[in-house]
Amino acid sequence: MRRTTYIQAINEALREEMRRDENVFLIGEDVGHYGGLFRVTRNLLDEFGEKRVLDTPISEQAFVGMALGAAMVGMRPIVELMYMDFTLVAADQIFNQIAKYAYMTGGLLNIPLVIRGQQGGGKRYGSQHSQSVESLYAHFPGIKVVAPATPYDAKGLLKSVIRDDNPVAFLEHKMLYFTRGDAPPPDEEHLIPIGKAEVKREGSDLTIATFSYCLLQALEGAATLHEKYGIDCEIVDLRTIEPLDTETIWESVAKTGRLLAVHESYAMCGIGAELVARAYEEVPHLLRAPARRVGMAPVSIPVSRALEEEVLPWKEEIIATVLEMERE
Repeated sequence: MRRTTYIQAINEALREEMRRDENVFLIGEDVGHYGGLFRVTRNLLDEFGEKRVLDTPISEQAFVGMALGAAMVGMRPIVELMYMDFTLVAADQIFNQIAKYAYMTGGLLNIPLVIRGQQGGGKRYGSQHSQSVESLYAHFPGIKVVAPATPYDAKGLLKSVIRDDNPVAFLEHKMLYFTRGDAPPPDEEHLIPIGKAEVKREGSDLTIATFSYCLLQALEGAATLHEKYGIDCEIVDLRTIEPLDTETIWESVAKTGRLLAVHESYAMCGIGAELVARAYEEVPHLLRAPARRVGMAPVSIPVSRALEEEVLPWKEEIIATVLEMERE
C-alpha cells in the first residue's frame, strides 16, 4: 500500500484499463489536451493518442450518443461529463436509449459504457454545477450506479465498472479529488466488486449508511459524537447505489437497532428515502427507534459560502440528527 490522491487513483485506473484493453477509449469535453477540468485525465492523450482520448465540442447529447453507438459495436467507451449536472442535457440518450438497449434487444446487445464525472457542492459553483444526481440514475432500470469515497475504492471500482458489460454511472465528488488515502501500487490488479457495501467504522449504538463525500463527513461526526457524548456510531459505506447492498446494512442495524441514511442530494425522493422504506418493509423487527434520513434542503444550491454550508447536510447536521435519534 501507498498513499495517493483520489484524482491519481482514478487516473491510474483509466490508464491501466486502456493499456489492458484496446477497445477502451475516453471521450468528453477537454479530456485530451487540457487533461480534464480537474486534471483527472492528464497525460492520457500523450500515451494513447487522439483516437482513444477524444476531445469533443460542447454537445453532451452528441458525444453521449456517439459513445452509445460505439458500445453497440463492441467498444468500451468512458464518457466524461464535465459536471454531472450536464446529465440532463443528454437525458434522452442516457435514460431512454443507453439504459434500455439490452432490454429492447432481448439481450442481444450489451452496452459496456461508463459515464463518469464529478458532482456535489462545496466549491461554490452554484445551482447548475453542484447537484448530486445518484437518485436520478438509480431511478432508471438498466444503469448501475457507483459512488466511491476513497482512493482505494475509487480505483478498484472504476476498473470493475470499465470491465462490466452494462452501463454504469461512476459518480465522483469535487470535494474528494484532493483527499488522500491508501491504494495498491500502480499496475497491481485491484478490483472491487460492484454492489458490495463496506463497514468503514465499527460501532454499537447507531448505524449511519452513507456514501461519497458524506462518508468523510459522517466519519468526522462520529468521532465528535464518541468523544463528546459517548455515542458509538457504525458507518456503512454503500459504495454502490444500484445494485444496493442492503444485506450489509441490515447486519449493522441488527447490532445497533437504529438507522440513519445520509446523502448530499435532496432528501425528497433520495436514496435515504429508499433505504428507510426498505428497512420498514424488510426488517422492521430490527429497529428499536424510527429510522431517519438526512439530505440537502429543498432549495437550489447557492453560490454564497455561508448559504451553501447552510443547505448542505454535512457534519453538524449529522451530529444533530444522531443526538435527536438517541433521545427517541
